[in-house]
Amino acid sequence: MALLTDFTTFLVANTSKLAELGLEHVGLTLLSLLLACLVAIPLGLWIARHPRAASPVLGFAGILQTIPSIALLGTLIPLLGIGVKPAIFALLLYAILPILRNTYTGIQGVDAAVVEAARGMGMTPWQVLRKVELPLALPVLLAGVRTAAVINVGVATLAAYIGAGGLGEFIFGGIALNNNSMILAGALPAALLALLFDQGLALFQGQRRWQLGGLVLVPLVGLLAWQSPASSGELSAAFDPEFADRADGLPSIQRQYPGLRFNTLILNPGLLYRAVAEGEVDIISGYSTDGRVRAYDLAVLTDDQHAFPPYQCAPLVNGTTAQEHPELLATLQRLDGQLNDSLMTALNYLVDYQKQAPAAVAKAFLQSRGWWQTPRSGSAGNIIIGSKLFTEQYILVELFRQLIEGYTELRVEAKPGLGGTKICYDALRLGEIDLYPEYTGTGFQVLLSPPQEVVAKIFTDAGAVYQYVKTACAQRDDVQWLPPLGFNNTYALMTRQQLATEKGWHRISDLRLPAPN
Repeated sequence: MALLTDFTTFLVANTSKLAELGLEHVGLTLLSLLLACLVAIPLGLWIARHPRAASPVLGFAGILQTIPSIALLGTLIPLLGIGVKPAIFALLLYAILPILRNTYTGIQGVDAAVVEAARGMGMTPWQVLRKVELPLALPVLLAGVRTAAVINVGVATLAAYIGAGGLGEFIFGGIALNNNSMILAGALPAALLALLFDQGLALFQGQRRWQLGGLVLVPLVGLLAWQSPASSGELSAAFDPEFADRADGLPSIQRQYPGLRFNTLILNPGLLYRAVAEGEVDIISGYSTDGRVRAYDLAVLTDDQHAFPPYQCAPLVNGTTAQEHPELLATLQRLDGQLNDSLMTALNYLVDYQKQAPAAVAKAFLQSRGWWQTPRSGSAGNIIIGSKLFTEQYILVELFRQLIEGYTELRVEAKPGLGGTKICYDALRLGEIDLYPEYTGTGFQVLLSPPQEVVAKIFTDAGAVYQYVKTACAQRDDVQWLPPLGFNNTYALMTRQQLATEKGWHRISDLRLPAPN
């Protein structure tokens, strides 16, 4: 009942956003379906006339269908950039097989005697196709179009990861924030759209007046309702789903910098830095110690109005684990204050730009401090270390793992890349993992959401924020914050160094646009 109430409240508060994302989703599906029909139907007719070509053509289309969606979208980005173009092309490829196969099957299934009778009446090959074969094959052909439409509605949710919009923005944002209402706000309308597409095409299929041109007409009519967001002179920006919705992300920027407006794309976190470096967008969200800042020659803009709290990184340990294995805490305390901002940036750079493995980077760092030891037997039990989905966390997992295995009898199982903040924290709180690296600002704003008077009082005080999250998490969730590691990986807005120089951008305040007339 509580979930239903939360879901209803979310829908009411985000009605306009839901309508916008729904139209984008419909547009992606319809345009890709139209293009797939224009490619697959003529190709299906051709292989029906040239049976020897049918097997290799259908086989190739089947191979395209087996490529994982995320992999295909990632492959297309260097060729087509981010946004609608790679999404449409990927959806087109996924829609080809069912339309192609059903077109071929439908034409092949037409009774040869009927075709021969039509030719005997003096019909030309075009007349035979248009007046005899296509009408008889149409039910099978349309079944393929219906299948393609349903497939594309589902796959189109992934388009949000490359900035193409659609209902996937709610789904991925909800996963990152562990917000079930947001997930349902994307998933349920997507399921409803799939049913509407299927039943709508079935309705047309039942009309006697249906002609092949309707396969083009229906998508074109739908596309009239789909328009890409207008630029309106705003700065182009790309943010990951979590930053776009969490309290210390974009909402905090909008509060602290009134008048600052962005034309926003939602992107997979792994694509943000490349998007700004290649000029796809002007501004991105990122992390101040990320190695890609140096690799892509980016400028980090000063947060002069303090939209972001301190983000000191510290190990979080499940309370039961801490009590059962005090040697774990003693071992991890070797890292207290040992990783400053520049050092963490350098370690991230080795992985992000020089493509070294996180395990190798962690080992080299421990060896440089004289801390690396050969792993012991692991006879004292198992420890599960989790992390979020970005480079720095993978490196920290390896630092923790190698220290624990070298200095204790504990065996470590690493589970990096679990997802967003709430997923990792809930897994820790429930005992699914024993340890993961977290940031004080994230704990303060996202996990605890303190009253506004508390926020105003200690928001910029790193020590006070740490003490607050340490005390509150221990009391509420039996989760221990160990001492900070020494670096402050704060959220940041970034741009290309060249663009920052041209525009004179040094602070986030410099991004403000003049108020419209």
